[in-house]
Amino acid sequence: MRQDEQVKEHVENCSALLARRGLHLAFAESATAGALAAVFSQSRDSGDVLKGGVVCYDVCLKEDLLKVPRALIERYTPESMEVTQAMTYQLRDLIAADIHIGVTGLTKPGGSESPEKPVGTMFICLVHRDWELQETRVFKGDGEDIIVQTIVHTCRLLMDKVGG
Repeated sequence: MRQDEQVKEHVENCSALLARRGLHLAFAESATAGALAAVFSQSRDSGDVLKGGVVCYDVCLKEDLLKVPRALIERYTPESMEVTQAMTYQLRDLIAADIHIGVTGLTKPGGSESPEKPVGTMFICLVHRDWELQETRVFKGDGEDIIVQTIVHTCRLLMDKVGG
């Protein structure tokens, strides 16, 4: 993965903070295809923070595994904040954790790409029992660059919210 050191530094710092706070993570990943769970699994504190994740790249997994209603997907598209939020909330039924994180978006042309939703648009939802944070960002670069930026940004969001 490009920008390995930047990703590693953010993930290590984020994992250490979460471990100090006694918080566990679970991921529902579409566009990042498991990259978040993979990098967190390599951190020094992985055993103390990572519960697991679900890769739901294809829309059928969003529907069948995470029970996201087809009507919601049809209305807002598989790459939308509404679907990302639904994925994140449904993940709570599959994996017990303190913080559930959902990510969808567009890392390459196609899908629900439009002038209003260009390639690089990423939807991130973080849910804790006491709070929820949703953010839409448009990152630049190729697919790998977009995923790296999404990982780094997700770590920043977590550290800001958790208090690091």
